[in-house]
Amino acid sequence: MKNVYTDLLRTEYLPHVWCAGCGNGIVLGVFAKAFGYTGINRDSTVIVSGIGCSGRITQYLNFDTVHTTHGRALAFATGIKLANPELNVVVFMGDGDAAAIGGNHLIHAARRNIDLTAIIINNSLYGMTGGQVAPTTPEGKVTKTTPFGNPEHPFDISKLVAAAGATYVARFTSYHIKWLEKAIAEAMLHKGFSVVEVIIGCPTHWRIKPPELMKIQKEKYRRRNYSSIHEIKPWDIGVFVREIKPEFTERIRGIINP
Repeated sequence: MKNVYTDLLRTEYLPHVWCAGCGNGIVLGVFAKAFGYTGINRDSTVIVSGIGCSGRITQYLNFDTVHTTHGRALAFATGIKLANPELNVVVFMGDGDAAAIGGNHLIHAARRNIDLTAIIINNSLYGMTGGQVAPTTPEGKVTKTTPFGNPEHPFDISKLVAAAGATYVARFTSYHIKWLEKAIAEAMLHKGFSVVEVIIGCPTHWRIKPPELMKIQKEKYRRRNYSSIHEIKPWDIGVFVREIKPEFTERIRGIINP
């Protein structure tokens, strides 16, 4: 695995800038290992990121990368994939980036079933800009912009994209790294819109020590059996959707070259 890290990471930019205990660094390492297992050619891969703490990931990956504007990572990625459908396109986004300003891009990428892999890193707030409330912040949580508690119901990102049409949907935490590694590899090899939601934490803004955060993830998140996406609960982890449907770029090519 040492060669995977040295080959796939821009080691000259390490150590990274994330706060101590931030799950973004874990996701970075897990992605490098997962990519190494897929056998996908790095030279045919483009990695896109949005704005936020997770947007820094493209800085450390030794790939062709694009660091785009807030909420528009999927729009850029869609353009790249349509321009060259043979590319393997991976998109890193935070929960605010993907589900707030980028929410429409998210549901329409799922609706189209375009062959992109979206890795959505969910820390349940806006970390980079000071800890404001996000669409995924739990109800009642105190943040910088909800000092009396969040009055809104949060999005369940995995249920949202599953309902919108994504054909591979998985959710794991930064504690469950072996399961997460396998899910990311499966998502990249899947033909269609794939989403891997990664539950991390923000030790800085949630004011929690990293070992305690890991303990919460270990004890609260569970894999379980279910018969439909409607049964998925906020503390459930696993692969929720895995199905084959017509993929968007192939349908476009069929129209252009009938």
